[in-house]
Amino acid sequence: MTGNLILVRHGQSEANVERRLDTRLPGARLTPEGLSQAEQLGIDLAAAARTAALVSSQALRARQTAQRIQIALGITVEVREGLHEAQVGQLEDRSDEESHKLWIKTFHLWHNGDLDARAPGGESAHEILERYVPVVESLREQYLSGPTEPGDVVLVSHGAAIRLVAAQLAEVPGPFAAGTGLANTQSVELAPLPGGGWECVRWGTVVPPFDKRANTEAHIPMG
Repeated sequence: MTGNLILVRHGQSEANVERRLDTRLPGARLTPEGLSQAEQLGIDLAAAARTAALVSSQALRARQTAQRIQIALGITVEVREGLHEAQVGQLEDRSDEESHKLWIKTFHLWHNGDLDARAPGGESAHEILERYVPVVESLREQYLSGPTEPGDVVLVSHGAAIRLVAAQLAEVPGPFAAGTGLANTQSVELAPLPGGGWECVRWGTVVPPFDKRANTEAHIPMG
C-alpha cells in the first residue's frame, strides 16, 4: 500500500479578503485567520499520521501554510518550482467585477476543453500543466512508488491550479471541477493507479462519483 497525493489550497491570504486577483510571485501573505487555518490543518494531519513528505509552492501564502504544517508534523517542507497559481497577466491585482468575470470565463473554458484559452497576458492551461505535472510525477516517483515507506505527499498550492491539474490527471468531469471550489486549506486527494494515472478519491468534502453537470454556485477559482 502506497500513499496518496493531497493537493492543499493555502490558508486565507490578504488578497483573498480583498478579493484581489493575486497570482504573481511571491504574492500576498496569510491573514491571522489563514495562519490559524494552517495550524489546524497541521494538527489534523499529524493526528492522521500518514504524511511522508510536505511540499510547497514558491508563493509566500503557500510557504507560510506549509511552515505551520511543518511544525505539527516535524517534517521539513520542500519548496518546488512550477507549483504556483495560474497567472492572470493583465488582470493581476485587480478586484473589479469585470476582471473577475473574465477570469472565471477563462477558467471555465479550460474545463470545457479549450486549454489554449488565457486571460490577457496570462497563462494557458497547457502552460500550467507543462510546469506543474512534471513536479507531481517526480513526487510520485520519489515518494509513492517502489520500496518507499507508505505515506501521503501533502502539496500546498493554489485553488485554480489544483483544480485544473487534478481534473486533467484524474479525468474529473469538467463542469464539476469548474463549479466546485476549494475553501482555504481544503484539498483534493489523488490516488496513484498501478501502471500510471491517478484516481480522484476526494474533492474538498465531495467523494466520487462526481456530478457531470455544471455547479451553478461557481466559486472564484483562484488563490
